Amino acid sequence: MPRPAPKREGALTRERILTATEDVLRRFGPAKATVADVARALKVSPAAIYQHFPSKAALREAVTRAWLDELHAGLDDIAREDGPADERLRRWVTTLFASKRGSAVAEPELFETYMALVGELGLVEVEHLDELVAQLERIVASGVERGEFAVADPAATARAVLSCTARFNHPLLQREWDEPGIDAALAEALDLILAGCR
Repeated sequence: MPRPAPKREGALTRERILTATEDVLRRFGPAKATVADVARALKVSPAAIYQHFPSKAALREAVTRAWLDELHAGLDDIAREDGPADERLRRWVTTLFASKRGSAVAEPELFETYMALVGELGLVEVEHLDELVAQLERIVASGVERGEFAVADPAATARAVLSCTARFNHPLLQREWDEPGIDAALAEALDLILAGCR
C-alpha cells in the first residue's frame, strides 16, 4: 500500500525554501546539506524545489545572497543619506564591522557555513564586494562634491577604504574581532583614512 503524501504547510515559495535551506545548512553544514534534505524539511519532493531553483548551486547562491543582504542591511541607506561624508563613511564602516562581528558571535557555526559558501561561490563574493565599493564610492564622491574631501578618484579611494579596513570586515580575520582595543583600533584607522581624504 503506497504511503500517503506528506502534508504540506502553505504554498511553497522561494522565501520558504530559503528559510528551510538555512535551517538545513545550520544542521548539516555546506558539505553534507542536500536539496533532498531541504525538500524533506518542507515535506515536498526535490522536484518541487527545482521548480524554484534550477540547481543545487542556484539554491546555494540564492541563500548566500539573501544572507549577505541581511548581514549588510542598512549600509546602502547610509551611503544614500544626505549629510557630512566623513560622518557617513565612519558610520558605514563601523556598521559593517558591527554586523559581521555580531553575526560571527551570535551564530558562529552559521557564520562559518556562510563563509564557506561565499568562498565556494566566488562570483557572489565578487558581486557583493562590488556593491560595497559602490556604496563607499557614493559617500566619497558626495564628499568631493561638497568640498569635504579632496581625492582625485572616488572609486579608487572607495576600494582603498575597504582594503584598509579589512581587519574589521574580512572573515579570515574574525578571530581578532573580540580582542581588547579592537574598537579603538578601528576608530584610529578611520581617523587616518578620513585625514587622508581631506
